[in-house]
Amino acid sequence: MRLWLVFAASAVAWAQPLPVKWEELNAVDFVSAIRRAQGVCLLPFGVLEKHGPHLPLGTDLINARYVSVEAAKQEYAVVFPEYFAGQIFEAKHEPGTIAYSARLQLALLEETTSEMARNGCKKIVIVNGHGGNTSLLPFFSQSQLASPKDFVVYAYLRPAPPSGGPAKKTKTDGHAGESETSKTLVSRPDLVRMDRAAAQSGKDRARLDLPQGLYTGIWWYAKFPEHYAGDGSVASKELGEFEMREWTGGVANAIRAAKADHTSLDLQREFFERSAKPLETQQ
Repeated sequence: MRLWLVFAASAVAWAQPLPVKWEELNAVDFVSAIRRAQGVCLLPFGVLEKHGPHLPLGTDLINARYVSVEAAKQEYAVVFPEYFAGQIFEAKHEPGTIAYSARLQLALLEETTSEMARNGCKKIVIVNGHGGNTSLLPFFSQSQLASPKDFVVYAYLRPAPPSGGPAKKTKTDGHAGESETSKTLVSRPDLVRMDRAAAQSGKDRARLDLPQGLYTGIWWYAKFPEHYAGDGSVASKELGEFEMREWTGGVANAIRAAKADHTSLDLQREFFERSAKPLETQQ
């Protein structure tokens, strides 16, 4: 009888669904989770910065983690905790901003992905939630070719708002504006202060006039010194649900694509072998 009870208890334990969040898995289940995920792990990537007068400092990482978790429920993957060591120098004048040096950003991301890979994450999808990371992450992905690795890093950049769905009420809709506020009304409505959304202006100040193609880092501050672009006061949960659903579906498709991708790692191996002996490369 006792043996039967032990077997029954084990069967019930194995029947329990595996959590998708890295920190909620125990050590035994973590091994099963990595196998079930086929080595695909998500790294939700944001920053800590002001989001207008009404959204939490961690809006980007909150939303990136939300869609990562929801996507992993559709197509199983292991989701790393919220990661906030991104590029945000342009918001250093605002309270609550954490802006690590460029050197540390790259080193920490390198260490983190390497540690994830050491734990079986051979296909790491970085799910970006912050516009200021859209130059950092492609560069980081490219830097993976600097030395041999037995894992692949993919960067899934935050897509543009999808077409269709509820009509928008604003033309300028960027940082902490109608779209982002709507999404946060879905992920963490308890942290959204709609009563403060109109307390500051999110209008483009247009204080810099440079020819097209000429870039300078102060461009964002020149346009939106309050670190607010648009008008979050007109946000709606309906718009947020539509955009979050589209974003989540895109991440779920990225998981499926990473699972099916057996080419990238093979090409990396080939590249590293050839780059070690460039004089032997056929010309």
